[in-house]
Amino acid sequence: MKAFSIRLAGASLIALAAAACTTSGVGTGQVVGQNIGATFTWTQNGGSRGTMVAQLSNGQVYQGPFFQITSESIVDYDPLWNGWGPGFGWGRGWGGRGWGWGWGGWGPWGPSMDTITHYSGQVLANLQGPGGFMRCDFRLMRPSYGMAGGGMGQCQLPTGTIIQAQFPPGRGY
Repeated sequence: MKAFSIRLAGASLIALAAAACTTSGVGTGQVVGQNIGATFTWTQNGGSRGTMVAQLSNGQVYQGPFFQITSESIVDYDPLWNGWGPGFGWGRGWGGRGWGWGWGGWGPWGPSMDTITHYSGQVLANLQGPGGFMRCDFRLMRPSYGMAGGGMGQCQLPTGTIIQAQFPPGRGY
């Protein structure tokens, strides 16, 4: 169980670090069935959002916001306490004493409710350019790192043409 706690704490620290800084990077793309390339530059302003610019080799430029899809959940650890303490249910602690008696507190083993962030790995972008909007859907390789963790996906031009895109992980990811 210590390994789970360490991993959970590590993921939380990564999320906090990502939320506290601005990261940026570059991706590449290719228009399906055509000899047109694309360069994507992005800046993530902490948290789960940022801006993106797509420069096509034919001179077209699209730019706008992107959002990383996340959800926050409340986690209830009550089932971890079944079988501990008198009556084998949680509530009174061991021997009728309060939780943490004799242990200096339960640390990760105390009954609590916590909020965690689930990273879906999906990033959506809506970039405006000539003739309308380019809409994009990317899947991240390492969602807790945001765009800096790398990913791939596709964008659809206003004409319906598809661009296959990839984003390599940043240094150190």
